[in-house]
Amino acid sequence: MKRSFTVSTDRNNRNHLRSRFWMTVSVILLVSAPSLSWAALPGEDEWEAPLGLDGDLIVIPKDNPLTKEKVALGKLLFFDKRLSTTNSIACASCHMPSLAFTDGQPVSTGVHRLQGGRSAPASINRLFSSAQFWDGRAATLEDQSTGPFVSPVEHGFANHDELVAKLKTIQGYEPLFQDVFQGPITKDRIGQAIASFQRTIISGNSPYDRFDYGGEEKAISPEAQRGLKLFLKKARCTRCHSGFNFTDEKFHNLGIDWDTEHVDLGRFTVTKNAEDIGAFKTPTLREISRTAPYMHDGRFATLRQVVDFYDGGGIKNPRQDNTIIPLKLTEEEKEDLIEFLQSLSGEGWQMEVPTKFPN
Repeated sequence: MKRSFTVSTDRNNRNHLRSRFWMTVSVILLVSAPSLSWAALPGEDEWEAPLGLDGDLIVIPKDNPLTKEKVALGKLLFFDKRLSTTNSIACASCHMPSLAFTDGQPVSTGVHRLQGGRSAPASINRLFSSAQFWDGRAATLEDQSTGPFVSPVEHGFANHDELVAKLKTIQGYEPLFQDVFQGPITKDRIGQAIASFQRTIISGNSPYDRFDYGGEEKAISPEAQRGLKLFLKKARCTRCHSGFNFTDEKFHNLGIDWDTEHVDLGRFTVTKNAEDIGAFKTPTLREISRTAPYMHDGRFATLRQVVDFYDGGGIKNPRQDNTIIPLKLTEEEKEDLIEFLQSLSGEGWQMEVPTKFPN
């Protein structure tokens, strides 16, 4: 069962934009060739969103409309390790399809095996989000897509001019950019292409969606059904993990780092607002069972550890979010809650990785 996906725009354009977007997504998931060609498409009416996703909340900038060509170019750039100073790191090095677009590490490793201080956020369902990164410092997915290139511990370029210059040495990319943008390679166009590809990394039609939206009573186990009730009430999860994408897209201080000698200031580094000290963005819970470890510092290896952390009321500190309180869950309730979280693994993000790139 599928739920139709619409774009919030003028009524007369909604059906056209919906069909074009889902045709684009479906092509990228089906086509394994790394070139900018694709298979013939069936009728537009056959392409609809995975069950459970709300198309009224799509975030696609007017100056970067999705096209099949742009998404395909972005996919190549996302997986190409030559977009680093050492030819060893691609965007996909920290966002691996086999791990639901995370890397399975507490903190990510970049050029020269250098490490940053935060875990790689999952790229799932960024189509529904504006501010990116744990601290929200990138106002758009386009900004996020180019940021890591100039990090000394990620892709390693001193500036974006170096990135553009290197990409121009790969002759096969210039004609692709001309075809897609009718212009040369630039930093902004690199970001637009990669962001377009990332918007096709989606997750829906999970067992939970089939149970809650599709009416399949046996789509999730009795334990998961009890866990859903806990999620909505006693466990207080929806205070932050709300809506169809299980995130309020806001920033909260849970107390992570306040038990160490170094407190990551989080959102405060962006806003300079004291209320944001130690606050980090609420991640989506879709695919949560596949995207360990958890929290911005990757400290928890299992969902049980996460549940225990929340059950204990987090780590107290002067800026802790007042919604974080001890839950007093029983052992059975904890297991039921985890069973529900595991039911949020769906489909739409699985894809084949390019094996050939422009020369």
